[in-house]
Amino acid sequence: MTLLRGNRARLDVAAQTEMPDAVRARIAHQVRQDMWRLLRNLRGFSPIVQVRRVSDHLQVTAGGQISGCFSKDHVEGMIQTLLDCPKFRARWLDYARLPRSQK
Repeated sequence: MTLLRGNRARLDVAAQTEMPDAVRARIAHQVRQDMWRLLRNLRGFSPIVQVRRVSDHLQVTAGGQISGCFSKDHVEGMIQTLLDCPKFRARWLDYARLPRSQK
């Protein structure tokens, strides 16, 4: 599942994490929302979140397209910090838990 605005996904910057299994669309929306809040002042930034179910967990790739000047290492570091933050991860998972019938 890929969540983006527009019709083409180009990842100029990206970071990845793994998470326990949950509703992919809910995880994608929450990550995109928080990434947008973090990087909203980055001129030309368009966030993209990809969530793949791999075996018994999710692989989350967050990043986006940037149509301006930026430091790739700095922006990717900010996104990775967001993805690794225990507070955000707990909130995302609370919102996106699979119903018991789907476990």
